[in-house]
Amino acid sequence: MFKKDILRKPLGGFGLEMDRSAYSLASESSKRLASEMDRSVVSLASFNGFAKKFSCTGVFIKGKKCSATILTSASLVRVPGSAHMIDDNLWIEVCLTGGFRVVGMLNCYNLYYNVALVDIIGFWRPRTIKIHRHPVTSSMDVIAVGSLFARRKLMAVEGKVLIGKQSKLDCKELCVSTCVITKAGIGGPLIDNDGNFVGMNFYDEEETPFLPRDVIHRLLLNLNKTR
Repeated sequence: MFKKDILRKPLGGFGLEMDRSAYSLASESSKRLASEMDRSVVSLASFNGFAKKFSCTGVFIKGKKCSATILTSASLVRVPGSAHMIDDNLWIEVCLTGGFRVVGMLNCYNLYYNVALVDIIGFWRPRTIKIHRHPVTSSMDVIAVGSLFARRKLMAVEGKVLIGKQSKLDCKELCVSTCVITKAGIGGPLIDNDGNFVGMNFYDEEETPFLPRDVIHRLLLNLNKTR
C-alpha cells in the first residue's frame, strides 16, 4: 500500500517558505516535544489530476489494525472562496513518517468548523493523540507542530494561548495563540509543554487561530453519530 515518492518533483517553493518561518526558532525542549509527535503528525495534499491544489498538516486520532483516521482541515477539499462546497474532483495524498506516501480517502467533514477526517488503509499502529473534552480556560505555553508535504520535515514554533482574545475568523468558538505559522501548518496540532493536545491550528497573517480540543471532541461525537 505504500510507495516512496521517487517520481514526484518538489512542489514549488513550499518548503522554502516554511524554512524561512518562525518554525525554525523553537527551543530545544520544544523541538524534542515536536519530534515525539513524529509518528502522530502527517502532511497531506489534495490534487486535481497532477495539479496540487492545497497542502496542510494532520494528526492521527484513530488507528486500527490496517487503517487509520487523520484529523485535518477541510480547506484540503474545500472549493476556494466557498463556505459551503467541497471539490469532488480532488484526490488526497498523505505523506507519512519516512517519506512513505499513500492515498487518503475523505471520511467526513464539517465546513463551519473547517474540520475533515481522512482515512488511510495499510498503516499499522499509528501513534494517535487523545482529544480531551476539557476546555482551554487559562493562558499557557504552547507549541504549534506542522509538517512539510514536499520533504516530510517536521517543524515547531512556540507561543502562548491568548485567553479572551477573539479570532477574526467567522467561527466564534475559535481561540488564538501567538504562534507564528504559515499555511502549511493549517490542520496541525497545538500542544502544551507536556505534549497534550490543545487544539487544531488554522491560519491568519497576524495571529494563529485554533479550534480548541473541547469543541473538536464534541464535533467528533456528532460526526460519529451521523455516519
